[in-house]
Amino acid sequence: MPFIPHTDADTRRMLDVIGVASKESLFDEIPADLRAGHLTEVPSGLSEMALLRLMSERAQMDQTEMSFLGAGAYEHHIPSAVWDITTRGEFLTAYTPYQAEASQGTLQLIYEFQTMIARLTGMDVANASVYDGGSALAEAMLMAVRANKKARSRRIVTAAGVHPHYLSACRAIVGNQDIEILTADLDLQSGVTDGSSLATLTDQSAAALVIPLPNFYGALDDVDELTRLAHNKGMLVIAVVNPTALALLRPPGEWGDRGADIAVGEGQPLGIPLASGGPYLGFMCCSQDVVRQMPGRIVGRTVDLDGRDGFALTLQAREQHIRRAKATSNICTNQGLLVTAATIYMSLMGDEGLRAVAMQCAQGVRSLQDQLIEIDGVSSRFTSPAFHEVTFALPCKASDVVDRMTRRGIVPGYDLGQVDLKFAQCLLICVTETKTPADIERFVVEFSQAIESCMSGVATPC
Repeated sequence: MPFIPHTDADTRRMLDVIGVASKESLFDEIPADLRAGHLTEVPSGLSEMALLRLMSERAQMDQTEMSFLGAGAYEHHIPSAVWDITTRGEFLTAYTPYQAEASQGTLQLIYEFQTMIARLTGMDVANASVYDGGSALAEAMLMAVRANKKARSRRIVTAAGVHPHYLSACRAIVGNQDIEILTADLDLQSGVTDGSSLATLTDQSAAALVIPLPNFYGALDDVDELTRLAHNKGMLVIAVVNPTALALLRPPGEWGDRGADIAVGEGQPLGIPLASGGPYLGFMCCSQDVVRQMPGRIVGRTVDLDGRDGFALTLQAREQHIRRAKATSNICTNQGLLVTAATIYMSLMGDEGLRAVAMQCAQGVRSLQDQLIEIDGVSSRFTSPAFHEVTFALPCKASDVVDRMTRRGIVPGYDLGQVDLKFAQCLLICVTETKTPADIERFVVEFSQAIESCMSGVATPC
């Protein structure tokens, strides 16, 4: 929608009416040493024509012929109907449904989203979404500390392989509330959590254990064993899951003997395109036992005075609805537009469609894996089973391979040296249903040439 800024005269008139000398005076309660000061790096405004040209040029920089990059953001096919419907005016401009009587369409859509996500994860309850996967995990950690009254500490233990960006977001959020995050070591042979390391951490009376499925390296932990371990230690279980994987793998509501207590994840694979890093949506579910600690909103279905089905906000535990000091969250929101796209995507795909997508991803990465390990010096880095992402060990720096292949129009994967220098010669490669056998064949040829070029020290022409 258009943005019409105030003129200097408009601003001056408003300040005169309220009796304030300047806009800065409105923030005089903020100490001077906490203020940002003059923003020297922010450029001056552009005309509409110049801005559109600049954004077009930047968008072209992101174009590539093929991408095998995953690491938390995945290129899936999105049926045309998804965004044709999502961008209708009724959805595109709708805002948070505070007035139920005027927002029945939006509320019903969110209710359907909650129902589908709860089914997909096998959990009892889902809320109306949060910002993204990282903030969803932070919310889950806060929720677990509140819900686990028996825990003797404010510690959260994470299994190895939780997405490093998620952990970074969590430390920034929960660290300010005196919550300590302890991470188990990675077993460098299997690519999953080191059992002895985890056993040491779980003896420290933590509130919850975070279990990823798959983990950042694509590997699959034994979620049943980890869930039972956590529950036997009096810890809650927080699952961090890829929704596409759940079409094939056991959902968190069925892990161990009684299932995970909280399940979160990133909803981007469900009909959200790759768009230079966002926006995305997080999903969040829980068991009935801890639902009162769930942040955000839950849309419920009811019957009105005339006996007709109706929808309303039933759990509203954020600061806009109650006193801030009593709120379960101050950072969550409903990513309404993206929830709309995800809901339509899941409706169109159905159970069989989601399962077919997941199966094609699994088969595609297996085909690629079988061919890449035939290249001299290339091997699977870990022995654990994986889902649609595999870590490969290379005979040279992964960054060099990425550079060479990107110049040829193919983004080959994620250089794990960016996460840990001991993995500088490791590349995380993702395959989704968008990749045909011909795409995989071309990738293998280009990959082999890039490896050979790196090993011989031959520069790749621009």
